Amino acid sequence: MQAETKRQKQVAGLINEELNDIFRRMGLNMMDGGMISIASVKITPDLFEAKVYLSMFQIKDTQATLHTIEEKNKEIRKELGTRVRHQLRSVPMLKFFIDDTLDYVFKMEELFDKIKKDENNK
Repeated sequence: MQAETKRQKQVAGLINEELNDIFRRMGLNMMDGGMISIASVKITPDLFEAKVYLSMFQIKDTQATLHTIEEKNKEIRKELGTRVRHQLRSVPMLKFFIDDTLDYVFKMEELFDKIKKDENNK
Protein backbone atom coordinates (compact mmCIF):
# COMPACT_ATOMS: atom_id res chain seq x y z
CA MET A 1 0.00 0.00 0.00
CA GLN A 2 1.48 3.30 -1.06
CA ALA A 3 1.48 6.50 0.98
CA GLU A 4 -1.28 9.02 0.39
CA THR A 5 -0.38 11.81 -1.99
CA LYS A 6 -0.68 15.46 -1.00
CA ARG A 7 -3.71 15.78 -3.31
CA GLN A 8 -5.42 12.75 -1.71
CA LYS A 9 -4.92 14.30 1.73
CA GLN A 10 -6.28 17.67 0.54
CA VAL A 11 -9.36 16.12 -1.06
CA ALA A 12 -9.97 13.87 1.97
CA GLY A 13 -9.71 16.90 4.28
CA LEU A 14 -12.13 18.89 2.12
CA ILE A 15 -14.64 16.03 2.01
CA ASN A 16 -14.30 15.46 5.77
CA GLU A 17 -15.01 19.13 6.50
CA GLU A 18 -17.97 19.35 4.12
CA LEU A 19 -19.50 16.05 5.25
CA ASN A 20 -19.37 17.11 8.91
CA ASP A 21 -21.34 20.22 7.96
CA ILE A 22 -23.75 18.28 5.72
CA PHE A 23 -24.38 15.77 8.53
CA ARG A 24 -25.13 18.66 10.91
CA ARG A 25 -27.51 20.33 8.47
CA MET A 26 -29.31 17.07 7.61
CA GLY A 27 -29.60 16.13 11.27
CA LEU A 28 -27.49 13.00 10.75
CA ASN A 29 -25.04 13.94 13.50
CA MET A 30 -27.64 13.20 16.19
CA MET A 31 -29.41 9.88 15.73
CA ASP A 32 -30.71 7.03 17.84
CA GLY A 33 -30.01 8.94 21.06
CA GLY A 34 -26.31 9.36 20.23
CA MET A 35 -23.86 11.37 18.20
CA ILE A 36 -22.21 10.68 14.87
CA SER A 37 -19.16 12.39 13.46
CA ILE A 38 -16.82 11.75 10.58
CA ALA A 39 -13.72 10.18 12.12
CA SER A 40 -11.70 10.14 8.92
CA VAL A 41 -11.90 10.06 5.15
CA LYS A 42 -9.58 7.98 2.98
CA ILE A 43 -9.63 8.58 -0.75
CA THR A 44 -8.38 6.33 -3.55
CA PRO A 45 -5.42 7.58 -5.66
CA ASP A 46 -7.77 8.16 -8.64
CA LEU A 47 -10.03 10.31 -6.36
CA PHE A 48 -13.09 8.30 -7.46
CA GLU A 49 -13.94 6.69 -4.14
CA ALA A 50 -13.98 8.06 -0.61
CA LYS A 51 -14.15 5.74 2.37
CA VAL A 52 -15.87 7.65 5.14
CA TYR A 53 -15.29 6.32 8.65
CA LEU A 54 -18.05 7.28 11.07
CA SER A 55 -17.50 7.57 14.79
CA MET A 56 -20.66 6.66 16.68
CA PHE A 57 -21.03 7.65 20.31
CA GLN A 58 -23.78 6.11 22.48
CA ILE A 59 -25.66 4.71 19.50
CA LYS A 60 -27.59 1.57 20.37
CA ASP A 61 -27.81 -0.06 16.93
CA THR A 62 -24.79 1.05 14.90
CA GLN A 63 -25.62 -1.22 11.92
CA ALA A 64 -29.15 0.20 11.60
CA THR A 65 -27.77 3.73 11.85
CA LEU A 66 -25.17 2.96 9.19
CA HIS A 67 -27.95 1.57 6.98
CA THR A 68 -29.98 4.79 7.43
CA ILE A 69 -26.98 6.87 6.38
CA GLU A 70 -26.33 4.61 3.37
CA GLU A 71 -29.97 5.11 2.30
CA LYS A 72 -29.26 8.85 2.18
CA ASN A 73 -25.99 8.36 0.26
CA LYS A 74 -27.34 9.89 -2.99
CA GLU A 75 -28.71 12.93 -1.17
CA ILE A 76 -25.45 13.38 0.79
CA ARG A 77 -23.33 13.00 -2.36
CA LYS A 78 -25.52 15.48 -4.28
CA GLU A 79 -25.10 18.07 -1.52
CA LEU A 80 -21.36 17.39 -1.42
CA GLY A 81 -21.21 17.90 -5.19
CA THR A 82 -22.90 21.28 -4.88
CA ARG A 83 -20.31 22.35 -2.30
CA VAL A 84 -17.13 21.09 -3.97
CA ARG A 85 -17.96 21.53 -7.65
CA HIS A 86 -15.37 24.31 -8.02
CA GLN A 87 -12.59 22.30 -6.30
CA LEU A 88 -13.14 18.82 -7.76
CA ARG A 89 -13.82 17.64 -11.30
CA SER A 90 -15.99 14.78 -10.09
CA VAL A 91 -17.55 13.93 -6.76
CA PRO A 92 -16.17 10.65 -5.40
CA MET A 93 -18.45 7.72 -4.63
CA LEU A 94 -19.04 7.61 -0.89
CA LYS A 95 -18.69 4.39 1.08
CA PHE A 96 -19.54 4.53 4.76
CA PHE A 97 -17.90 2.42 7.46
CA ILE A 98 -18.08 2.35 11.23
CA ASP A 99 -14.88 3.56 12.86
CA ASP A 100 -14.47 1.34 15.88
CA THR A 101 -11.19 2.74 17.19
CA LEU A 102 -12.98 4.28 20.19
CA ASP A 103 -14.56 0.94 21.05
CA TYR A 104 -11.14 -0.65 20.70
CA VAL A 105 -9.58 1.94 23.03
CA PHE A 106 -12.31 1.37 25.65
CA LYS A 107 -11.89 -2.41 25.45
CA MET A 108 -8.12 -2.09 25.85
CA GLU A 109 -8.55 0.20 28.87
CA GLU A 110 -10.96 -2.28 30.43
CA LEU A 111 -8.46 -5.08 29.88
CA PHE A 112 -5.63 -3.07 31.43
CA ASP A 113 -7.83 -2.21 34.43
CA LYS A 114 -8.73 -5.88 34.85
CA ILE A 115 -5.05 -6.89 34.67
CA LYS A 116 -4.16 -4.21 37.23
CA LYS A 117 -6.93 -5.42 39.61
CA ASP A 118 -5.81 -9.03 39.20
CA GLU A 119 -2.22 -8.02 39.98
CA ASN A 120 -3.31 -6.11 43.09
CA ASN A 121 -5.40 -9.04 44.34
CA LYS A 122 -2.44 -11.44 44.32
